Amino acid sequence: MSNIDVIKGGICAVEGVRAAGTREGKYGLTVIESKGSNASAVFTSNNVVAAPVIHTKEMIKGGKVSLVVANSGNANCFTGEDGIADCDRTIEFASGLTDIPSDEIATASTGVIGRKMPMDIILPLVEESISKLDNSIESSTDAAKSLMTTDTYHKEFAVETTVNGEKVRIGGITKGVGMIAPNMGTMLCFLATDAVISAEMINKALKSAVNKSFNMIVVDGDESTNDMAILMANGKSGVEVAENDIINEDFQDALDFLCISLAKMMARDGEGATKFIECKVQGAASQEDAILASKSVISSSLVKSAIFGGDPNWGRIVAAVGYSGCKMDQSMISVSVSDDEANEAILVDQGKILAFEGTENLNDAEKIMQEKTVNILVDLYQGDYVATAWGCDLTYDYVKINAEYTT
Repeated sequence: MSNIDVIKGGICAVEGVRAAGTREGKYGLTVIESKGSNASAVFTSNNVVAAPVIHTKEMIKGGKVSLVVANSGNANCFTGEDGIADCDRTIEFASGLTDIPSDEIATASTGVIGRKMPMDIILPLVEESISKLDNSIESSTDAAKSLMTTDTYHKEFAVETTVNGEKVRIGGITKGVGMIAPNMGTMLCFLATDAVISAEMINKALKSAVNKSFNMIVVDGDESTNDMAILMANGKSGVEVAENDIINEDFQDALDFLCISLAKMMARDGEGATKFIECKVQGAASQEDAILASKSVISSSLVKSAIFGGDPNWGRIVAAVGYSGCKMDQSMISVSVSDDEANEAILVDQGKILAFEGTENLNDAEKIMQEKTVNILVDLYQGDYVATAWGCDLTYDYVKINAEYTT
């Protein structure tokens, strides 16, 4: 963090980036303009994919994105040829309004699957949003708000770092609070930087950041059909951040920090969530094992339910680690919980149970489990690898929200 400063402005903290957002009822429309940007993206690995994912996967092969058009309220997924046609129509309409070539326009959608796009609503929103494009704090916020579906607050973040003595900025907005699972969740993420970097190196940097952030959050274990994260680099700073196929460490650290910050916002805002969970696994035999174990704990419905109820049921944590597939020895594992005030309770210490009825350890753990943030630390004592995953509790409201999602 010594070379990373958090700054205001979201995606519009970056010079040359303009954004806007509008909404009509449940439908929102976000546009982001960063002309002439080199770009790359990552997408959902679901075999069912939305029309805008199909389109953007193809167009971004050209390595350029000057405009992003994203709607909320309708996923434009499982809509067949009509969905593709609606996607094309949106792109052509936006191109005509901006004079940006259609092969430099990315599209994204989020919302209900299997319903035809209401183009009579979407196209006027595209026109209105494009007419309001601006580089301001307010325009970034408007763009972030227009992406929201069941989100309870908008999500934006920006950082500034120093690369070889010169300032570089990265900003972004994201949405997503349900259908959040490993391999990205029901999320849209749009990032921009003023750095000079090729599309090929953007892809490398973005994949690295996503694997440490958006691929490490779990709300409900369902993987969406519409996920995408795009990083655009317009080069306005004039600062090169990659040389000889090596990405500058300060730039990568800043991008990682930005993506992790946005990912944690998503986990905190999980549908119906009342508590934020962080699970750090250390002492793993490999990086893969550390990731497997931390994700397994965060994904466990039993762990999530226990945390909702304030129950320090460490047995569920140990069980989740056990079935994760990581190398472990149950006689060596340690488990503790803590809160943001650094209060800690050790539950298991190298296989020895310390938290049982009537112990101070259990009493301390019960108090920590009432807090809004619960941090879980698991030490496997198998090696030197570490990974951290984030999520939220599983509540009555999660069921209610999703039981009534389309009605």
